[in-house]
Amino acid sequence: MTKQTSFFQSISRLYPHMKPILPRLFMGLLCALLASVVALAIPQVLRVLVNESLQPGGATESVLMASLTILVLGIAEAGLVALRRQFVINPATTVETRMRISLYHHLQDLPVAFHDRWGSGQLLSRAMTDLNFLRRWMAFGAIMLVVTTLTVVIGVVVMFTMSWQLALIFLCAALPIMIYGFRFRTSFSKVTRQSQDQAGDLATTVEESVHGIRVLKAFGRSREALENFNEQAEVLRQTEIAKAKHQATFTMVVTLLPELALGAGLVVGVMLAASGELSIGALVAFFATAAVVAAPVEFSGMLLAMALTAKTAVDRHFEVMDSANTITTPETQRKPQEVKGALSFNNASFAFEDASDHPILRGISLDVRPGETLALVGITGSGKSAMLQLVPRLYDVTDGSITIDGVDLRDFDVEELRRIVGMAFEDTTLFSSSVRDNVLLGASERTEELLHESLDVAQAHFAYSLPDGVDTLIGEEGLSLSGGQRQRIALARAIAAKPKVLVLDDPLSALDVHTEELVEARLRKVLADTTTLIVAHRPSTVALADRVALLENGRITAVGTHTELLAANDHYRYVIANLVAEPRDLDSELSELDAEAEEMSR
Repeated sequence: MTKQTSFFQSISRLYPHMKPILPRLFMGLLCALLASVVALAIPQVLRVLVNESLQPGGATESVLMASLTILVLGIAEAGLVALRRQFVINPATTVETRMRISLYHHLQDLPVAFHDRWGSGQLLSRAMTDLNFLRRWMAFGAIMLVVTTLTVVIGVVVMFTMSWQLALIFLCAALPIMIYGFRFRTSFSKVTRQSQDQAGDLATTVEESVHGIRVLKAFGRSREALENFNEQAEVLRQTEIAKAKHQATFTMVVTLLPELALGAGLVVGVMLAASGELSIGALVAFFATAAVVAAPVEFSGMLLAMALTAKTAVDRHFEVMDSANTITTPETQRKPQEVKGALSFNNASFAFEDASDHPILRGISLDVRPGETLALVGITGSGKSAMLQLVPRLYDVTDGSITIDGVDLRDFDVEELRRIVGMAFEDTTLFSSSVRDNVLLGASERTEELLHESLDVAQAHFAYSLPDGVDTLIGEEGLSLSGGQRQRIALARAIAAKPKVLVLDDPLSALDVHTEELVEARLRKVLADTTTLIVAHRPSTVALADRVALLENGRITAVGTHTELLAANDHYRYVIANLVAEPRDLDSELSELDAEAEEMSR
């Protein structure tokens, strides 16, 4: 979390974003200020009206002129308020959009380690709720806070010119408000931050429940999920109630004290008018001005609450923006003269940031020759997936190095490296888009030929039988497809990228034996010139590889062909004997049965 900062320190960080729209904001502020000045001018017209036009013998024309003046001032005030909105709304939404795009861009750049620590709901609430509130504060809260303050100052000065005694009574009510305001600022800031963080946690729970709805239903845990959500929602409700109580108490104070001051001022004012020290017109004008000033004073509670919430929103926004991207492109980049795909691990070690004393990988030394397919095998938790994720620099090694064609991965341009290295994960992630867009996501040329070839290699022919073929929208995370179908789309995506180094994290685990054989046969041809590092959880996947590396407790303990290791290594035989049994992809089997039935019907 960020360190505690003052209100002005936090808000000042918005300056680079607000700088381009400052002229428009200033014009909006000027319009709002002029509207307040016009509102303060109306009581002065009333003073003249009471003292002169309403006296015995006063001219009717004077009354009509005063009424017309008040009407013009009222229209001018309304017009200035409308102008204020016109000046500020469009630029404020522009700033909101730019900040949201900047946040999204930064989230895309931040390493996977950052996303491991942050809940998606927290990031979502910062990208949507906090920035939406900042836009409303820039367009309204900030301007009105300045205008309210100036209105009160100008109004009090005008009140002193009419009657210093009455103005002093009114001013005395401001002292307790100021004292309580400091206490309110501290307590409200804490509860506001708590509320916004809890809202982010609640959003994370909703997202997890929606994405995991199949698991919840399958295990009959919908009720437990609801109870957990209900507890979190109740905690947030209590926080919001506490927040509302703080604001209600402050509003009561800033409303009650000025009203009491006006009541006391009325008694003193009548006495002053009776003694001739104050004219009736001045008395009417004073209380009309006091009414104009009292409105923004009462309004100040909400404006102060908005300002403090805006400070919290700024702090939360820059908590993310200040997070450093540790996986970056160096100033001086290197690139092999010819990318052949020779992949080497040179005494490489890796540990997560929060567990640096317990490295997952220790002193990995391994060479994968260009065009070779090497399988990684090992028991669960041996570090296979972590080792794969080091190749495209999703994480960086903590010691040693990894090279492609002799060049350290950290010397590559990151984008160039990820064009050279393609990856398919065991836990496939697809996007809410068409099959076409998902498959061609990393492709440099989005051609129909490449699309069809990639789908054919991955045996994803089912895509053509979807309602709209390859243009069918597959829904959020592809959950409308079976596990085997998702894996085949993900594999097609990796193939379409045409990488020189392909990293596969058990990409065939959800396929049935027949489909896997077809995929492997095509992969042997496609991967002939591609260096491939593949995690294998099944003997049939191991058979795809030219060589096998055995990973044990974060170390490479043996490298050789499947036959060599099977004959010479006891631990390898143990791992192979305990590899996962072949799964059945029921969707694939049903598709085949449908095809057979259709063929027979012909």
